[in-house]
Amino acid sequence: MSGKLTVVIVEQNRDRAIAIVDALTETGDVDVRVIGSVSGLAKQIARHDPDIVLIDIDNPSRDMLEELTMASGPLERPVAMFVSGAAGGLARSAVEAGVSAYVVDGLKAERIKPVIDIAIARFQILRQMRAELAETRRALEERKVIDRAKGLLMKSKGLQEDEAYALLRKTAMNRNRRVADVAEALVTASELLS
Repeated sequence: MSGKLTVVIVEQNRDRAIAIVDALTETGDVDVRVIGSVSGLAKQIARHDPDIVLIDIDNPSRDMLEELTMASGPLERPVAMFVSGAAGGLARSAVEAGVSAYVVDGLKAERIKPVIDIAIARFQILRQMRAELAETRRALEERKVIDRAKGLLMKSKGLQEDEAYALLRKTAMNRNRRVADVAEALVTASELLS
């Protein structure tokens, strides 16, 4: 992310929020918004549409962690969570919920910039992995449909596998459609006619 960074800070303690804002403004070109109440957190965060969310909590409960991570949209943007002490299995739960950085021992001014950089980098890597996984799943589903369509053509027209695929490909080219779309139409029509 380049240019001015929009940061939302979730911090209920006013003095700590001011200290965090001061530390952030020293790190560079940032637009900082503070949310002091967790009531209606999702709407508040959505209204600001930040590039990153920093959540500073002393000792989060599992319920509070779940509410905060879901409200802050960890699949939409990087989320860094700062806690004052180790809280059992909450670190794992936070990471599984999509928190990009889970920092124990609270938020300290000298760590803000490196944590933001790491949270953003980790978020971008995970987003790329999710996109690649979704693309792989889509391609696998298309491959299954194409194989079913080839099987139908082989059975009904007595074709070999390569001939069935060539017919699907030719039909797709003639109709200016993708092979997977033609295969899906053939499979759907076959299901309707059976």
